[in-house]
Amino acid sequence: MNALGKISAVAWKDVLTEVRTKELFAGMFVFAVLTIITFNFAFDLTGADRAASGSGALWVAFTFAGMLGLSRSIALERDRGSLDGLLLCPVDRGILYLGKLAGNLLFILVVEVIAVPIFGALYDLPVYRPLLLLALALGTLGFASVGTLFAVMAAGTQAREVLFPVLLFPLSVPVVISTVKAAELALSGQSGEAIPWLNLLVAFDLIFLSLAFLLFERVVEE
Repeated sequence: MNALGKISAVAWKDVLTEVRTKELFAGMFVFAVLTIITFNFAFDLTGADRAASGSGALWVAFTFAGMLGLSRSIALERDRGSLDGLLLCPVDRGILYLGKLAGNLLFILVVEVIAVPIFGALYDLPVYRPLLLLALALGTLGFASVGTLFAVMAAGTQAREVLFPVLLFPLSVPVVISTVKAAELALSGQSGEAIPWLNLLVAFDLIFLSLAFLLFERVVEE
């Protein structure tokens, strides 16, 4: 089996586990939608500030829903012993990381696909603009790249619920800021001004993905 097949096998295992247990997606989706609805009623999202406030609310919803999913998926595998079983497989640790990342990305992206139309209806914003969808996809990749690494790192500690966000949020700030700014400009129709922020997102994604790939073996050995 080639590398792509091994990555797909690890991700497919996570999908099948979620289909059987239904422990991740429902919580992530409810959390994201509740956050979007709460922001809609908590702030005056009319006029010129609607795109800025809406993009912030949308990414806050996906950030916290993604953090919930990342933390819970790794913690469940650690508690059940299935993560140890994966590590015993004669597979490169980087392949395991990419497989886990692919599974986590899939769950977050499915939540986004369902939640974005709800967001557009509530906020009356044009959410089907390609630049907005690209910004969300790039932001999700960067967030999940570093989040998967830190979720594995924190899963073996007693204070994992506290340690995980403490590790994740400071490092993911560049991705969060770039995604919110790119989404704001895309929603307000300023596509040309969003390009530099998208370029920053691509750079951050490459850096985070490369570092997490290289560090994963050291993390799981601890």
